[in-house]
Amino acid sequence: MLDLSKGTVSLTEQDLEALEIGSGILGTGGGGNPYIGKLRAREVLRAGYELRVQPLETLDDQAQVIPLGGIGAPLVSFERIKEGREGLRCLRALEQRLGITADAVACEEIGGQNSMEPLVTAALAGLPVVDGDGMGRAFPEMQMTTYAIYGHRTTPSVMCDPHGNIVIFDHAITEKWHETMARACVVAQGGASVLAAAPMSGAFMKRYSIPHTYTQAIGLGYAVLEARRDHEDPIKAICDREGGRQVFAGKITDLKRHFKGGFNVGVAQIEGLEGWRDSEAEIVIQNEFLIFSRDGEVEVCVPDLVVVLDLDSGLPLTTEVLRYGQRVAVLALPCHPLLRTSDALDVVGPSCFGHPEVTFRPLPAKEAAP
Repeated sequence: MLDLSKGTVSLTEQDLEALEIGSGILGTGGGGNPYIGKLRAREVLRAGYELRVQPLETLDDQAQVIPLGGIGAPLVSFERIKEGREGLRCLRALEQRLGITADAVACEEIGGQNSMEPLVTAALAGLPVVDGDGMGRAFPEMQMTTYAIYGHRTTPSVMCDPHGNIVIFDHAITEKWHETMARACVVAQGGASVLAAAPMSGAFMKRYSIPHTYTQAIGLGYAVLEARRDHEDPIKAICDREGGRQVFAGKITDLKRHFKGGFNVGVAQIEGLEGWRDSEAEIVIQNEFLIFSRDGEVEVCVPDLVVVLDLDSGLPLTTEVLRYGQRVAVLALPCHPLLRTSDALDVVGPSCFGHPEVTFRPLPAKEAAP
């Protein structure tokens, strides 16, 4: 388990195995494929670099913390492997543009491969990654972070692709405009790049990040590994740890999924199995699993987490690996309270994804994890 009680910790290969699983669960299908991210982080570790995670509470209030993550469609990042130093080029270009030296790197979204991207970049730069992120899950658009929701202006920012191109967004009049321009750029760059946003102060991050999400994701991954080792139910282990519940089990009978405007979008249809044999379910996808409906009624929607697992192994499935005939379990996990305020729902509620007819009904709040 990741124990930050005594300060900054260097991750091991075993920690990366756990993070792959935990970030896959929290990623709600998006954030990029965590297996690819794990392989990249592992190679950096084996090359002699340290993947360090710093306790959120130990950040100096005046620290310059640069948030960083991949941008684009998960399917592209799964099929086209990154060159490896895109994030480092972003970091160095932003430092040069602003005349600063970064003290730490922040994770934009803990979900999927984007949990690994900051670790790779920070390791190459000799910096730690802070134990927190801006989503506590994955969302498809850049303005959907607690950093932006609660006042951080993310420009100037820098985007880099595998070819060596560096694009600087000097000023965006709103965070939505930043997302719109960056999305157009990432399409031109091939559908998957890395972006570093303007630095935050340590004081801001301590107040407005989703706290302790590296600890959460790694602990969640270890819980699944231990359940599988002990021949126990990993699905139950996830629900117990995260205060969630299983809402469906079934077989995928239809899958519509395509690349549009820099996103993977689509719908998965699921025929019920086990205790849900007389029901049918549908999951709306935009990079992530956004809305779960059973027999035509919405049961779970953003910002709460819709998680899809392999029914037999209990391991998380990302949107790009869904296939016809797969047997899946669907879980509902509660999001962090910072995502449930009126300000947050104006940015990450169902209407922001083109579903004004859906009303967010929050799941019971998660109790403190053991």
